[in-house]
Amino acid sequence: MRDQPAPARIERRGLCFVVAAPSGTGKSSLTRALLAAEPELGLSVSVTTRAPRPGEVEGKHYYFRTPAEFEALRASGGLLEWAHVFGRETLYGTPRAPVEAALARGQDMIFTIDWQGFRQMRAALPDDVVGVFLLPPSLEALEERLRLRGQDSEAEIARRMASTQGEMEHYAEFDYAVVNQRFEDAVADLQSILRASRLATARQTGLCHFTRMVTA
Repeated sequence: MRDQPAPARIERRGLCFVVAAPSGTGKSSLTRALLAAEPELGLSVSVTTRAPRPGEVEGKHYYFRTPAEFEALRASGGLLEWAHVFGRETLYGTPRAPVEAALARGQDMIFTIDWQGFRQMRAALPDDVVGVFLLPPSLEALEERLRLRGQDSEAEIARRMASTQGEMEHYAEFDYAVVNQRFEDAVADLQSILRASRLATARQTGLCHFTRMVTA
C-alpha cells in the first residue's frame, strides 16, 4: 500500500471568533467545549484593573494593570475593545498587540464579550472578526438556568432578565445566530461556523501560491 501524501497546508490569516450572549445562555460552557474540540483555537487573555485572585497567573488568566496603566493603554489605541462589567468600577479589555500577532501567524482566537465589545472589535479589525450571537430557547428557559446556577440573588436575576431583551435585539449585527437548546447541537454549530470561516478565500492568503504549484 502506497503512503498517502501529506495533506496540503495553505497559509492563511487567523480570525477573531466572537461569541456573545445574554447572561445564562451557556456562553462559557460552550466556549470551553469548543476549545476542547478545536485544539488550534486560542483563548484571548484580557486586561483587567482588578487584583489577581489566588492561583491566577499574569498573562495566562489576565494581564493585571492599574487603572492608570489601563487608561494609558486605551488612550494609545492598545485595546481592541474595553468595558465596565455590570456597572462595576473594574475595567476589562482586549489587548491589541497579542491578537494581531496571533492573526499574522494564522492563529484563530476566541472571545466571549458582549455586543458592544463586538462592535468595537469589528470597527478595529473589520476583515478579521466573525461574530456569533447565542440565543436561549426561550426567556423562561433562560430564567430557569439563572436560578439553577445559584450564583445570583433574586434582585440580580430580575436585573439580568430585564436587560436580556435589549441585548437580544442586537442579534442582527452578528454574522450568525445559534439557539442553545441542546448543548451538543450548539457546539456542533459553532464548530461548523468556525471551520467554514477558516476556508473563506479572502482569509487563505496562500491560495495564490498553492494554485500555482498544483498547476505547474
